[in-house]
Amino acid sequence: MSRPPLAWHRRGPGAASGAEVKREGRMRQWKRWSWAGVVAVVAAGCDEGGTKLSPVDNEPVQQEARLESFPGCEALERHIEDTATKQMRASLEAYKQYVYADDGRGGESPPTTGAPMPQEDNAGGGERPTDYTGTNNQVAGVHEADFVQNDGTRIFVLSGPRLYIHRSWPAEQLTRTAALEVEGWPREMLLDAERNRLVITSAVAEDRPGTTAGGRGGADVPVMDCAGLGCGYASGNTVKVTVVDVADLEAPRVLEQIYLPGGYLSARRVDSAVRLVFSDGFRWPADVRLYPEYSPGLFNDRDRLVAYIDGLIQQNEQRIRAQALEYWLPKGRRVTAEGEVKPLSYDCTSFYRANGPTGLGLVSVLSLNLDASDSSPGRTSVVGQPGEVYASQDSLYVASRHWWWWPEAGQTTHTYLHKFDLSDPGQAAYVGSGTVEGFIINQFAMDEHDGVLRVATTVEVPPQAHPDNEGDTVWTPPETVNRVVTFREEGGHLKALGRSEDLARGERIFSARFMGTRGYVVTFRQVDPLFTFDLSDPANPRKVGELKIPGFSTYIHPLGDTHLLTFGEHRAEDGTWEGRALKLSLFDVSDLANPRETFTHQLGSMSSHSEALHEHKAFTYFPAKGLLALPFTDWDYTAYDYWSGFRSELRVFRVDTATGFSPVGTVSMRDMYQAFNFRNWSWYWQPTVRRSIMADDYVYTISDAGVRVSHVDSLQTPLVTAPFLPPAPSGPWAP
Repeated sequence: MSRPPLAWHRRGPGAASGAEVKREGRMRQWKRWSWAGVVAVVAAGCDEGGTKLSPVDNEPVQQEARLESFPGCEALERHIEDTATKQMRASLEAYKQYVYADDGRGGESPPTTGAPMPQEDNAGGGERPTDYTGTNNQVAGVHEADFVQNDGTRIFVLSGPRLYIHRSWPAEQLTRTAALEVEGWPREMLLDAERNRLVITSAVAEDRPGTTAGGRGGADVPVMDCAGLGCGYASGNTVKVTVVDVADLEAPRVLEQIYLPGGYLSARRVDSAVRLVFSDGFRWPADVRLYPEYSPGLFNDRDRLVAYIDGLIQQNEQRIRAQALEYWLPKGRRVTAEGEVKPLSYDCTSFYRANGPTGLGLVSVLSLNLDASDSSPGRTSVVGQPGEVYASQDSLYVASRHWWWWPEAGQTTHTYLHKFDLSDPGQAAYVGSGTVEGFIINQFAMDEHDGVLRVATTVEVPPQAHPDNEGDTVWTPPETVNRVVTFREEGGHLKALGRSEDLARGERIFSARFMGTRGYVVTFRQVDPLFTFDLSDPANPRKVGELKIPGFSTYIHPLGDTHLLTFGEHRAEDGTWEGRALKLSLFDVSDLANPRETFTHQLGSMSSHSEALHEHKAFTYFPAKGLLALPFTDWDYTAYDYWSGFRSELRVFRVDTATGFSPVGTVSMRDMYQAFNFRNWSWYWQPTVRRSIMADDYVYTISDAGVRVSHVDSLQTPLVTAPFLPPAPSGPWAP
């Protein structure tokens, strides 16, 4: 029996949307001069005579970035078609360089893809716990979506195709009260406990003309299809939003359903205002082809290949220009509690384009006001590729990279920052844009304080090519530097106020955190420098301290104003995996100029893993008790079989800035995940420990297999377990 890959510890492809895979994958994108991009440049940079080819004109980086609204639908359609044509040409032109010598087989097959502080202990009685943990939100008052939500007495979990509802207090009486089938693949949800509302997002597959195969938006993702016999996999091209009344825990009631083309990215809630960010890859005409079909001898004859591709480009453009806007941008629909279906049209003037290219796609902010549920949701859309999303209580920022249509020497990575005002619960209003050199690792690399946006970026310097002795082109990896840049909105623009010195040449940012007038950045190549910043003067962000230690931190959690609690990996000083383990650290940053690592704790083997490495919502810190809980997975490859060598559990620690880390114990889910045959496991449903909740002296451990509660003094002896149902088996393991 084969082992499930580490990637299965992420919740499907969308979750690889925050995250470790996303971070590593982006480092390999050809648009940023990684080796895949180097191959494209080497293949397409020159013709046989050495003359430089640039079949698609690149557009310069716009240092004064802005969004421009469309005057109407005609202009919107024309822009989509112009952009689609350019992207189509860039994809096909690259194939002109794939010419091979005849090997006697009548030609070669073309590539299959395009170039491209503790309190006293408390008994578990009373109507509510004295204190409890919620979602680990980046900004106080800005609630983030997750597949687990709770309010101290109720726990809601999305697992497989269902919403599971629990009465969770008193802890000894943990009870599942209801399960609600959710259409498609449930992704994340937001809880408004005051209004007894859950807002659930799911990916749904619907019949729709055209294909998104040519785009890079988040529209097509695998989803579970449980219609008929068992569950299978389908392609999700629709975001579904389901609003559920959970006042009655035994009878949840669906109030509203919204269907919109695209794929879910992220969501936030401030009071009654819910903002959902989703993306879409435009649906190309079905007969548009973005790569030449194989024909014997085609790739042995350059003239024939060029003529074929030129003809294909012309045919494709005719088909692109002939497609109506309603096919590029299908409309959505809204279903009321009574089942009445209402179309959701869009206003073309609510769509924006950037003055610099950001690729073909769509990023939209959907605004729902839970105090006005009878009104249609507001929608603001930007034509371009999605990026990182950050939200304060007043503003939402979307970051998108400059798009290079064709790889050429001298290209750099720049990111456009777009700010939206959230003062109206029913609408996100565009405010202004700015440009920052480099790329942003995740949402924690952005922060707004007193109207100033602080951004931590890694800047790549393009590599230089030189021929070796045999005449081949050899490329070196890009050089990198890191910096903090500040912005303030002035007259519809995000104006750069100041920037720090360049830091850690040859390294890149692994984590960042801003708190008040302080900032912290961790970079890594062989050692882990923690940089501290004084941000009290927005026009002069200053690096004031630096500490180098082996390994790196992927998440930084503040403990008051004087200490940091971090989680990441220990590595050997040469940066290799020898001696690798997961690592907890405590830093004393009371003196910014002299940060100190005061305590560390390593856990696991070289094969250990935790979802908290790349997903901050899996990191649970309970300040009322000074407790930390982390999902933990490890393998013993010397074990007799898979199950005896595999372990998935919750690790709990007591954290004290004066004494460091004290292991409290573990909660195992072994009996639960062993109860299901391996054929039930998939990237979609994985009964390993993924989340935790703490309330007073009790710890709730959560996986796709169910919820388990234990007393903190006896974690190994569960009090109650509420199991879930796995999806029906499918794929190669199905009977």
